Amino acid sequence: MKYTLLAFFISVCFMARAQETSPGAAGQALTGNNNAQIRGRIERPDGTAVAGANVLLEGTRHTVFTDADGRYLLENIRPGAYLLKIIALGVPLTEKQVNLQRGEQEEQHFTLKNAAALLDEVIVTADAASYKPGRLSNSLRLNEPLLEVPQNIQVITSAVLADQQIISMSDQLIRNVSGATRVEHWGDLYTNITMRGTQIQAFRNGFNVVNSYWGPLTEDMSFVDHIEFVKGPAGFMLSNGDPSGLYNVVTKKPTGQEKGEVNLTLGSFDLFRATLDLDGRLSNDGKLLYRLNLAGQNKGSHRDFEFNDRYSIAPVISYQIDEDTKVTAEYTLQHAKMTDVGSFYVFDTEGYATLPVGYTQVAPGLEPTRINDHSVFLNLQHRLSPGWNLTVQGAWFSYQHGGTSLWPAAVNPDGTMIRSAGIWDAQSEMTMGQAFLNGELSTGPVKHRILAGIDMGNKNYQADWGQSHPLDTAGGGEFHIHDPYYGVPANGYPEFDRVTSLEARAVTAGGLMDQQYTGIYVQDELGFLDNRIRLTLAGRYTYVSQSAWGDAAETAEHFTPRIGLSVSIDKSTSFYALYDQAFLPQNGLLSGGGEVKPITGNNTELGIKKDWFDSWNTTLTVYRILKKNELTADPNSPPNSGLSIVLGEKTSQGVEFDLRGEITRGLNLVANYAYTDSRVTEVAPGVPDISEDDIVPGFAAHTINGWLSYQIQTGPLKGTGISAGFTNLLDRATDSWSDSDVRLPDYFRLDGGLFWQGEHLKVTANVFNILDEYLYSGSYYSWLNAFYWQTEAPRNFRLSVGYRF
Repeated sequence: MKYTLLAFFISVCFMARAQETSPGAAGQALTGNNNAQIRGRIERPDGTAVAGANVLLEGTRHTVFTDADGRYLLENIRPGAYLLKIIALGVPLTEKQVNLQRGEQEEQHFTLKNAAALLDEVIVTADAASYKPGRLSNSLRLNEPLLEVPQNIQVITSAVLADQQIISMSDQLIRNVSGATRVEHWGDLYTNITMRGTQIQAFRNGFNVVNSYWGPLTEDMSFVDHIEFVKGPAGFMLSNGDPSGLYNVVTKKPTGQEKGEVNLTLGSFDLFRATLDLDGRLSNDGKLLYRLNLAGQNKGSHRDFEFNDRYSIAPVISYQIDEDTKVTAEYTLQHAKMTDVGSFYVFDTEGYATLPVGYTQVAPGLEPTRINDHSVFLNLQHRLSPGWNLTVQGAWFSYQHGGTSLWPAAVNPDGTMIRSAGIWDAQSEMTMGQAFLNGELSTGPVKHRILAGIDMGNKNYQADWGQSHPLDTAGGGEFHIHDPYYGVPANGYPEFDRVTSLEARAVTAGGLMDQQYTGIYVQDELGFLDNRIRLTLAGRYTYVSQSAWGDAAETAEHFTPRIGLSVSIDKSTSFYALYDQAFLPQNGLLSGGGEVKPITGNNTELGIKKDWFDSWNTTLTVYRILKKNELTADPNSPPNSGLSIVLGEKTSQGVEFDLRGEITRGLNLVANYAYTDSRVTEVAPGVPDISEDDIVPGFAAHTINGWLSYQIQTGPLKGTGISAGFTNLLDRATDSWSDSDVRLPDYFRLDGGLFWQGEHLKVTANVFNILDEYLYSGSYYSWLNAFYWQTEAPRNFRLSVGYRF
């Protein structure tokens, strides 16, 4: 039955949609239920659209944001007199009294004489109000509707994050994107998302924030507006990056509205969480705005002795200098205090899932890991002339990590093991800058969308992982896997050298990494036949110098072209084709010695996108990615050894389908399916135990996800809703290279809940893993002759109460 849930969800939605009144009968429907509607367009004096302006009826829940064409629609309004308000950045509040009659379709258009040109950050909030996005954030640089972009880009809006009670990047968020899985996920420390056969790059506000193999720290959702998943190479954004794609976390920005929201969440395993979101104006003219997000949580685990306590502080200020120029400053601090990062894993020689779901091999007396993650963003947007905008932004990241990593030194056939605690002290610093230009011009009948930019960055990472201490002793002092003792271990707790500076210890441990890069990018999207056919011609030049593990710096440079075609079949349907190349210098230490070469690859992609009834959309894509020189962890070495092997060449190919949006009023759906096949097509000389046509670890052949939410729109139960969702992974190859014939079993998880939303109050309750399945991921380590795995929580719940003011 579980294999048919996705088809059932989609069938229910289509039947519900079929019962809707057709667009041509909209007026009759409005008259029939005595409701009214207001529609209109907001523009500047030159006739250009004001996108992202907030339109609301004072004293009601009716509020929307204008779309890319400046249009808005307020519907299902009870007859009566209202005050209609228009709020836009840098513009005095605009108000108008309206008196609505039964069944009336009122049109109200506005020209904002002092409207500022740069409202991209507000568009983010407009899209986030629903499950269906319309445009991308300014940080992705593509100044065009999502429907016209010749690439598969999926957006998880804030409405989805709230409905699913997602509180961090590692919190089942990937169910909303086709083909995404997580491997080696280190609990809630790092996200590490795999897509199209490879781990993808992590971005925040358009900056690549990866500075080691394990980062960055998972973002708390309190300061996140939405997340954009870019599938395939992204030359328009990456100076260097994996051809499988990236995800871009877009943080919350000021909207110009005077509003706030407080949320309290309680849950299983001693979860207590509180967040505060304040949004408003610091000046009467609306030029100086602010946004402040605060969060704090205590969080236990289904495993004993495990915890993850956090707090975050995220203030943002924006100032509209004049009609053409806006500057935004943003700071974020994330602090985490959590259990030793190896506590998430268990080991056994007998096979997977041989131990209870809540079992742990951690030593509770180990000191916790403490992390401070700082980030600063400065963004300036300036309109050079109508249709031409310049964006300049800089970012600084500082990350301090102090703690230990628990991993076995030996796992014995008699059911005993020697646990070893290794030091993991690290510091990361990144300074990055970007400038890019967006503009439009015409040469005869051809329309040009121009994008040109430069990226520069300096990244440094240093870590001491060279000290270790066995907690247990051989000959009677071992840890018994099936009869655990959680007192003081036989060999006591470690006393590491932290008097010597981290830099000196990192040199000794070989824990030094650095990277300096420069990238220049130019793109011209040529529009033919009234922009119904769009041809993208682009190229990027990248120069990179980097070193790792204490080796000497190596330099590389490369030119990567990009060719895309997007054809509008009609106003709501587009077909696209894409060829893009990727270039990714990689750090690593080869087990057999030798030079590490950059990854080169290309992506060929075909797809079709469609917007349905302006409320939901679908994307269907087929792709093929070829990668050369990629490193993978040596299965015969410990995971923190840094030793790798070169695959040679691999090919990933597959099919992806994504559906998201409001199928009918009150009924929202996210559904997706992906078929992924990633195999070795050429083996590098000297690589042992890997053959051509071997499956590359890191994916599931079939991933199927669905999330359905319905809210009652009228009657005494108005505002009450129900939701349900599932994840199904079939033919999993998410484990690492190993010589074990035991594969991970199929995976099925079912979640669901109830909610109620009033004008100011919202209550949400969800139950996760409803079927109480034993869910896990893991692998077999040849060097240990043991299986390891990490379990997910058994059946558990969360209850959230939010109040908006």
